Amino acid sequence: MKLYSYYRSSCSYRLRIALQLKGLEYDYIGVNLLNNEQLQPQYKSLNPLSLVPALEVSQGEILGQSVALLEWLEETHPLPPLLPSNTLLRARVRAVVNAIACDIQPLCNLSVTRYLHEQHQLAEQDVTQWQSQWMIRGFQAVEPVIAQNAQVFCFGDTPGMADLLLVPQVYNARRMQVDLTPFPYLTGVVDRCNELPAFMAAAPKNQPDTP
Repeated sequence: MKLYSYYRSSCSYRLRIALQLKGLEYDYIGVNLLNNEQLQPQYKSLNPLSLVPALEVSQGEILGQSVALLEWLEETHPLPPLLPSNTLLRARVRAVVNAIACDIQPLCNLSVTRYLHEQHQLAEQDVTQWQSQWMIRGFQAVEPVIAQNAQVFCFGDTPGMADLLLVPQVYNARRMQVDLTPFPYLTGVVDRCNELPAFMAAAPKNQPDTP
């Protein structure tokens, strides 16, 4: 497989973790978002969405959108599982996944922050405040769910799909110096995840395109 990724992209980060957990080998191809490489014709011909990650799963077969890719990995490489067998619990996991993938990350990504800079002339500190607001609001929804479970990871004693979404989002929050003091369960799960080899291998600092 070939993974088109950017080292600091949270969507790429979550997919890298899944590939590492499932022990799947892949070739890493960096796509520099800051240099707009995702908008170049060569990449758009591979992934018309002009986003990362994209995963070439076989010759000429390329899939995009990280959550769809996580579901594809779960269906085609079921071990170790990222989703529980219980259908109700699977729905609870997907609720946390969507809280991050739909309600936090899209409001904080590069295209949004560029729009705020270019179209509304917001200063850097105002854009950071924008991002912090949506992260905190999302974490306030996720924290009590994790606290109610009181597990080693989000939904059990092994990391699953919710953890794969949570770790990159907290990475971004820490990079932007968001105050995470009100979220001890959430940060505790992330810290335990980051001690695992698969999460360490997938971390932004350990990617081939890291500056």
